[in-house]
Amino acid sequence: MQPAGSGRAGVADAAFIRDGFSWLAFLLPPLWLLWHRLWIAAVLAVIALVLAAGLERATGVAAAALLVSLLVSIFVGLEGNAMRASALRRAGWRSWGVIEARRLDDAETRYAAAISSDDSTVTDEAPIQPSVNSGPASPAPGTPIGLLLNPGR
Repeated sequence: MQPAGSGRAGVADAAFIRDGFSWLAFLLPPLWLLWHRLWIAAVLAVIALVLAAGLERATGVAAAALLVSLLVSIFVGLEGNAMRASALRRAGWRSWGVIEARRLDDAETRYAAAISSDDSTVTDEAPIQPSVNSGPASPAPGTPIGLLLNPGR
């Protein structure tokens, strides 16, 4: 994601957000939310965890408290990065696109390569010419199609 109104000057300011499960957010939900400045979500996670602990003390049912804390952790682990992207969108950032990479440094390299390439300066690419095929457009009747040799079926 890029800050609003940034072109080439905002390349260094781009934020890379992984689309997927976050183990750190799963293990430490309130701290992860605070680190990424998701204040309201962090407060709600703390409230849910404190209520779960209070439920355990009041009723003595540890399974319910464990279930609530596990659900909070799973939710933040699954949706934490989406909440982060939504917060940046609300702050005026725009989504640049999707980069498929296994690691952050690979994503940064691909992003820099995509930003630095300019379509107007590319001159060595020849336009694609359709081939002229004088053959029939469809196979002859009785000719097997595909991997199975079963003509007529």
